[in-house]
Amino acid sequence: MGRLIVISNRVSPPGDEHGASVGGLAMALSAALREHNGVWFGWSGRTTETFTGHLSFQRGGGVTVATVDLEEQDRQEYYNGYANRTLWPLLHYRIDLSAYERSFDEGYSRVNARFADTVLPLLEPDDFIWVHDYHLIPLGRELRRRGVGARIGFFLHIPWPPRRLFTTLPNHAELVQALFDYDLVGFQTQDALSAFQEYVTFEAGGTIGPDGEVTAFGRTIRLGAFPIGLDTEAFVAAAEGEAAHAWRQRMETSLAGRRMIVGVDRLDYSKGLEERFLAYEEFLTRTPEAHEQVFLLQIATPSRDEVPAYQEIRARLDGVSGRINGAFATADWVPIRYVNRSYRRDELAGIYRAAAIGLVTPLRDGMNLVAKEYVAAQDPADPGVLILSQFAGAAEQMTEALIVNPFSREDMSDAIRRGLAMEKAERLRRWETLMDGVKRFDVTAWRDAFVGALLAAPLREA
Repeated sequence: MGRLIVISNRVSPPGDEHGASVGGLAMALSAALREHNGVWFGWSGRTTETFTGHLSFQRGGGVTVATVDLEEQDRQEYYNGYANRTLWPLLHYRIDLSAYERSFDEGYSRVNARFADTVLPLLEPDDFIWVHDYHLIPLGRELRRRGVGARIGFFLHIPWPPRRLFTTLPNHAELVQALFDYDLVGFQTQDALSAFQEYVTFEAGGTIGPDGEVTAFGRTIRLGAFPIGLDTEAFVAAAEGEAAHAWRQRMETSLAGRRMIVGVDRLDYSKGLEERFLAYEEFLTRTPEAHEQVFLLQIATPSRDEVPAYQEIRARLDGVSGRINGAFATADWVPIRYVNRSYRRDELAGIYRAAAIGLVTPLRDGMNLVAKEYVAAQDPADPGVLILSQFAGAAEQMTEALIVNPFSREDMSDAIRRGLAMEKAERLRRWETLMDGVKRFDVTAWRDAFVGALLAAPLREA
């Protein structure tokens, strides 16, 4: 068995794997890289005047990281352009926000070729390669063109839309065909896998075989659903740690006898934040007895500030939250605490534990680990209630949550009322089932399932 080579758009820097700011995905991949003596390659996040392909190496926590700088034009066309203005909205079903410009497409192809050229000297004959996410769909094709015969797997962390939506993408067949240069293509959910299979069957004239095989474009590859999990053991430990305890006490002091609903999201139109605020407004309107007894803490970390759609959603949320607070607030109660900053994972664990309800209502999400974090952070003796969008990938697994339609204000409002009134016995029963799933289907199980399936794939003929 050779080395594992992980390739992603961005790379988590090496360091203490138990650091509170290190995410579960980085921890799981780092463990696999140590086990297989591998390398993690990606963009440094920095730009340079002229692309040279120069590699920078770091080593920490037993992991070797190799990064490359891109040109400013690459960042604008590949990252801000095709990745985040074309593919991201399209794959989240928002074709109304997708921007199709030829320069974006050219930049996407150029950077994937540059990734292939840069990583090629690092590869050894027995390596196996794991490529991550929508930024790098064509990378497998570029590596094959350069003579790489190793096993190459691809995992999509975000949704895959129905074929009628996906075919609105110019050159959509070329992008799908590029996926057939991988040996294994993984999705978060059965729903995403089925949507991809439907595209292959109806648009590419492909066939679906046994054992997850699919044939199209003259090639046969394997497909699978590999729902990502939480680094449960580490997160539970963080929830019991000093920082989490301090934040829980801090939040409980600020509750002043009230009950808290919490939402934690990246500031993104796919997260359904405006719809969430409006549903909470509906709850306040229909439940006057809850006034001054409950509040919503919404943590929304800004991202992709250069993309116009993100500037627009931030402005709308500022307006909606201000209007709701202006309409309902009293001298000593603000119904929405809206915060635009990030918190460490151990701090979030303490905030989650202080909340009576975890409100996770994206309009579309590949998985959504906040739902699993909320469950893992709860007090086993007195857990809170998870309200979860039916359009989050996590809903396929977390059926004991209160599942809601995030497009319905009434549905979410009713769920908030039900969650706040839920008896302890029912909360315990639901939480115990949810927690069992979070433990069993953790990030290590996800990693091992994907790597195992990739290593079982037959090597391509030279």
